[in-house]
Amino acid sequence: MTIPDTIPSSQRVVPGSVDIPIAPWPMTTKDDTVDAPAVASRIIDTFNESISKKDHKAVADLFVENGYWRDHLGLTWDFRTMKGRDKIVSFLERGHHLVNIGIDRKYPTKNNGPEVTPFRGDGSVSGIQFFIRTGTEHGFGPGLARLIQDGSEWRIWTLYTTMNELNSHPEPIGRLRPIGVEHGANPERKNWLDRRKEEINFENGDPDVLIIGCGQAGLSAHARLKMLNVPTLAIDVCDNIGDNWRRRYHQLVLHDAVWYDHLPYIHFPDFWPVFTPKDKLADFLKSYAEMLELNVWNNTSLEYSSWDDKKKQWTAVLKRTKKDGSVEVRVMHPKHIIQATGHSGKKNAPNFKGMDSFQGDVLCHSSEFQGAKKNGKGRKAVVIGACNSAHDIAQDFYENGYDVTIVQRSSTTVMSSKAVLDLLLYPSYCEDGPPTEEADLLTWGKPSEVYKAIQADLNELQQVQDKDILEGLNKAGFKTDRGPMNAGLWMKYLQRGGGYYIDVGGSQLIIDGKVKAKHGVGISEILPHGVKLDDGTELEADETVCATGYQNMRTATEAIFGDEVASKVSNVWGYDEEGETKVMWRPSGHPGLWLHGGNLAMCRYFSRLVAIQIKAQLEGLSKPSGL
Repeated sequence: MTIPDTIPSSQRVVPGSVDIPIAPWPMTTKDDTVDAPAVASRIIDTFNESISKKDHKAVADLFVENGYWRDHLGLTWDFRTMKGRDKIVSFLERGHHLVNIGIDRKYPTKNNGPEVTPFRGDGSVSGIQFFIRTGTEHGFGPGLARLIQDGSEWRIWTLYTTMNELNSHPEPIGRLRPIGVEHGANPERKNWLDRRKEEINFENGDPDVLIIGCGQAGLSAHARLKMLNVPTLAIDVCDNIGDNWRRRYHQLVLHDAVWYDHLPYIHFPDFWPVFTPKDKLADFLKSYAEMLELNVWNNTSLEYSSWDDKKKQWTAVLKRTKKDGSVEVRVMHPKHIIQATGHSGKKNAPNFKGMDSFQGDVLCHSSEFQGAKKNGKGRKAVVIGACNSAHDIAQDFYENGYDVTIVQRSSTTVMSSKAVLDLLLYPSYCEDGPPTEEADLLTWGKPSEVYKAIQADLNELQQVQDKDILEGLNKAGFKTDRGPMNAGLWMKYLQRGGGYYIDVGGSQLIIDGKVKAKHGVGISEILPHGVKLDDGTELEADETVCATGYQNMRTATEAIFGDEVASKVSNVWGYDEEGETKVMWRPSGHPGLWLHGGNLAMCRYFSRLVAIQIKAQLEGLSKPSGL
């Protein structure tokens, strides 16, 4: 589906994806004295009895008419959401591997079981909520159920089932941790360092999985696969782990809070700042890989790859430059490759008329920007673009004395950092919030249409909290919007992947006129000493930065693997018709190829599901997609 230019910026989604509707809110429970554990147990018992008898209509009848069943691997080897009884029945009739579900009484941590709780932020809709344990033919996982009163009966409004652990393949953590040593006499004994060198250099065989990219996506996937005893190698063209962050613009600090950003197995320490500077994160990622004993080859490129459909494996030619300067070429045959190159693709570097004529000091994409020059008083800068990177770069210019102008072609969804903490993250991700695993279930356990309804409510609150900022920006000539269907910044990210700014100070500079904004115009051409806009305005510039974002992740797939492989992969990100993210973290369309990315929180959660899918295929429990 091509997105025409006539669609407002606020409503645009990834081409080929769906702008899902906002779920209507159900009626609230009127019974304040309900025995929540008893109601939950009765529904669970009936559900399991019906599943065991393959009475799929009886299962569907436990849901309200337009109820939702979201599943991540608990039913099939894919991510699916069924809405309505008829779709639930037809889906189950096609076959599934679910065995049963049960109440998980270790969650929530405060009361250990089903409880009546508000479903809507203003308290106007309440029902029974409880965590579940999903049992399948191949393993088990957590889940979440929400019940509402449907007339005189309690029924399921939303159900979330998952499988994140396989039978006979538990993670070696806690009581299952390895001993770490073999006592007794052994002339062939090798110490830990000897074994580690053999492992990281793959002296005794090829990895089952090759990961391309060593940012949070590549490292989180590697960590999960390591816990499943899957031989894995991660490669990156950078000199060091963390360089993908280290090399970004000088003032970059994460806009997400620490409680939201934890990685698998090793959380950020209690003294960590709320917002992490890029270089601090880069150093943490390097330490993370070392502590988890991940096999990483830096200064390594994938020179060639091909898929053998008969052998069900890749041929991958790797070129590795070692620390001593020597170059090694290795041919490996992994069964799976994970593309972990970021949730976006190639940089969207515009080719404006006259770029070759520019005589200023800097004309670059934001990914190449090294920071404003110190003591830049008297210098002028133009930033083309109006989202996160553009604001951060403009603020950097201003703080170093530049006269700076932001060029905004359409509109931007703006939300203050404080509103992100108060509304988007609280109460799930905060200092006194629930354990991360519980918070993740509360986040991803909601069907996307329901989640969008929640975000629309939060957007109403944000308009009040950020009223002065939003009014000030629009008065200064910087146009803001409220995201798709007025559902706010987070839904814009999930449906489009960009078009927003989390305000960390840049907005006030525009409001105060310290950073000028030029709205509603594009670039006509680059002049020798500035920029000409398509309304005829000319802006002087010693430095011009194109904060114009990135193309779809699929463009990176095409660049890495070629047209034949990429042709089987559709555009990445945004929602499908059911409200599941397209391509990312699930079967890509090409056998043996997985795409994994997103922010740190997404990588933490979905890396486990990616690893489970790969382990299941290696163990013969499921077949690769595309076969």
